[in-house]
Amino acid sequence: MRLSIIVPVYNMAAEDKLKHCLDSLLAQTAEDFEIIAVDDASSDASPQILKEYEKQTDKLKVIFCKENRRQGGARNRGLIEARGEWVGFVDSDDFVDPQMYAKLLKKAEETGADVVGCDYSLVTEYTFTPGQIVENNTTEQTGVLDIEKHRKWVLRSGSMVVKIYKRELLTKNKLTFPEGIFYEDNCASPLWSLYFTHFERVPEPLYYYLTVADSTTHSVSWAKCLDRVKAGELFLKECWERGFLQEDDRSYRDEIMFRFSELAYIITLFSYMYSGKHRNPAKTAYLRRMILKEYPELTENPYFDRMVPKEDRKLVRLHLKSNLIFFVYYILLFTYRGFRKSLKRD
Repeated sequence: MRLSIIVPVYNMAAEDKLKHCLDSLLAQTAEDFEIIAVDDASSDASPQILKEYEKQTDKLKVIFCKENRRQGGARNRGLIEARGEWVGFVDSDDFVDPQMYAKLLKKAEETGADVVGCDYSLVTEYTFTPGQIVENNTTEQTGVLDIEKHRKWVLRSGSMVVKIYKRELLTKNKLTFPEGIFYEDNCASPLWSLYFTHFERVPEPLYYYLTVADSTTHSVSWAKCLDRVKAGELFLKECWERGFLQEDDRSYRDEIMFRFSELAYIITLFSYMYSGKHRNPAKTAYLRRMILKEYPELTENPYFDRMVPKEDRKLVRLHLKSNLIFFVYYILLFTYRGFRKSLKRD
C-alpha cells in the first residue's frame, strides 16, 4: 500500500461537509491508496454517511469509536490501522485537490524526502477556486534538515494536514497525537519536526481549508484555552523526556521554550482576552502563574523581541508584572479603540 489517508470524523453531516471531503479523496489521481475514516462517536448522521460510502468503494475503511477521544484520539486510531508507506491527514470539514497526493508522492520519489507538504487555500464554501492562499512552510525549511533548519521548524512547523509522512518515521520514533483535547497539533507538529531528516514542498494550494464561524479555531472558550495550555505543556514534557532539553545541549532550547511559551501562554492569553466573552481576571492570573512557574525567563528569550509584535510585547511585560493592571489596561484600551471605530462608521 502506497498511502494511507486518515480522516477523523465528528458530527460533519451538515451542509454535506463530510460528503465533499470524501468525494475529494475518492477522486484522487494517486494510485494504491486507502482512506481510513475514524468516526469519533458522532451523534449526527455522519455514521450513516460513512457506511453508505464504504459500501460503494473498497478504498474506504470506516472505524467507529464508542467514546469521543477528540481528533487526536481518532487520528491515533487511524495510525494503528494504516498500512501505507506514507500517511496523510485530512480534517473532515476540508477537501483537497484531485492531484494533491499524486503530486506529493511524486515529489517524495524525486527527492527522497521523508516529509512532503504543499500550501493551502482558505475558502468559505465548497469550491476549487482558490481563495486566500497560505504558504505553508518555506524554502528555508526545505531540503536535508540540519540544526538551523530544525530550529526554523520548531518555531514554525506549519499545518499537519497539508503533508504526507513516511509511516516508518512515525512508528520508529513513536510519534502520536495527544488525546482528549483540542489543539493536539500544537504539541504534535513541532515535536514531530525534530525527527524529520528531509523535507520537500510542492508550492501549490492543493488543500482547501474551510473556514466557518463556529469552527474550533474561531470559537474561543476558557475550556479550549486550557486545552491549548495542556497541548503546550505536553510538548514541553515530551521534549524533556525525549532528550531535546538536556542541560548540556543548547541545540534547540531557545526554540522549544519560546514555542511552548507562545502556544501555552502568549496566544492563549490574547485569544482569551480578544474573545470578549465573560473575561475574568482569575483566568488570566492562572496563565500568569503558569508561565512564571514554567519559564520566568520568557522576555529574555532571543525570539521574544524578534517574533512577538511590539504592542503584544508591551502587554506581556505588563501582565508579568501585574495581572490586575494588565487586565484593566487591556479592557480600557480596546474599549477605547472600539469606540473610535464606531465613531468612524457613523
